Amino acid sequence: ILNYDIMARFRRRTCIILLLFILFICSIMMALKTLRPDRAGFGDPFGLGLLPELQQRTVLLDDKQNSVNRIQGDAVTRVSNLHNIAVNTMKASMPPVNKLEEEMSSPNYNFHIFYYSWFGNPQFDGKYIHWNHPLLPHWDPKIANNYPKGRHNPPEDIGANFYPELGSYSSKDPSVIEAHMKQMRSASTGVIVLSWYPPGMADENGEPTDDLVPVILDYAHKYNLKVTFHIEPYKDRDDRSMYHNVKYIIDKYGGHPAFYRHKTSTGRFLPMFYVYDSYVTIPEIWANLLTVSGSQTIRNTPYDALFIALLVEERHKHDIHRSGFDGMYTYFATNGFSYGSSHHNWASLKAFCDSNNLMFIPSVGPGYIDTSIRPWNNHNTRNRVNGKYYETAFSAALLVRPEIISITSFNEWHEGTQIEKAVPKRTGQIVYLDYKPHKPNVYLELTQKWSEKYRKEQEQWLM
Repeated sequence: ILNYDIMARFRRRTCIILLLFILFICSIMMALKTLRPDRAGFGDPFGLGLLPELQQRTVLLDDKQNSVNRIQGDAVTRVSNLHNIAVNTMKASMPPVNKLEEEMSSPNYNFHIFYYSWFGNPQFDGKYIHWNHPLLPHWDPKIANNYPKGRHNPPEDIGANFYPELGSYSSKDPSVIEAHMKQMRSASTGVIVLSWYPPGMADENGEPTDDLVPVILDYAHKYNLKVTFHIEPYKDRDDRSMYHNVKYIIDKYGGHPAFYRHKTSTGRFLPMFYVYDSYVTIPEIWANLLTVSGSQTIRNTPYDALFIALLVEERHKHDIHRSGFDGMYTYFATNGFSYGSSHHNWASLKAFCDSNNLMFIPSVGPGYIDTSIRPWNNHNTRNRVNGKYYETAFSAALLVRPEIISITSFNEWHEGTQIEKAVPKRTGQIVYLDYKPHKPNVYLELTQKWSEKYRKEQEQWLM
């Protein structure tokens, strides 16, 4: 009986020791698990690996680990030391950066991104602007009758198929402008192509925004970004009014350190202007402004610049050349929608531009959907395919070795081309699209990835 009691106590003691050992091993495994980036799995489908945000996350992990250390004592402290060694090794491989730019890649001034400052809300503007966009009727009345009419009713119901992380914001809100600049910088873009109308003018659903330009320039400069202008097709735009537009922009904003100038092959630094819907104006009118012999010529004056025309149809390339433009861009993020936006046509367009001393600037986008404002336009929707559509566009652009790549867009929410952070949202009968299974900044990270890839490939092209 005595031997039996001894053996029983021994077994109990052994079981308790074994259980404590197992619990110790489990706690060590759980602590070691913190060494693994919480989004490491994201890189698998896209090959993104460790992304720029990881540096910020490791700092947060260090803070969390310090709190745990105070509670759990020496065992976890040893794990924290191991974690710090891993973090320090990773940081040692990174280039030195300024404190403000600690978490950001350097800007790529050959990555231009279209930006819209036309949004408003009651807090800053007294009313909603653009978020309450009307549903546009089809031009054929028979088709139009099959679709709903009216306009959107923010903040729950907005004129977009996705919903912004910042909500139905105002473009005048300084915190929004700064958040946008930070996002664009984190994506390693370098030049903001700002949608612009002359003072006192706006699109049919908006309000004048020229008075916002100085604020945008200031915040862009804070993040080492540059700003150029996307001149929109206002009423009666012609050679004379464009001359005054360019003069106004350069006189008023040209001295700002964030004002973009492009270095040409001859070593000159010239402003650049994208001209939307340039094909609406006949080549002869443009030639008055853009050719040396034109009656309103801007060439060889203090207001000379690089003018980039929108190419939609194939025939436009000849008109662009005849007009005196310096290059062309394709804008639309819908592969197959137009000749210019079709990826398979970019090689021939680049060859045409090379042979005529023009710049070819392809425009890439993450997808396209505008059925929130054009409910009849579903056939032009391009699914994002969890980022693969965007990567395919970048791949096609790099194949033609362009000097500049433009991105459509940072925040054109109406057409669903935005790479700005979007979040899941369901309200009433409306279910917004989102970026799941990825996080809200997935398209910023993909842009950063391709910016670095483009930078490396450009170095090889120039060798």
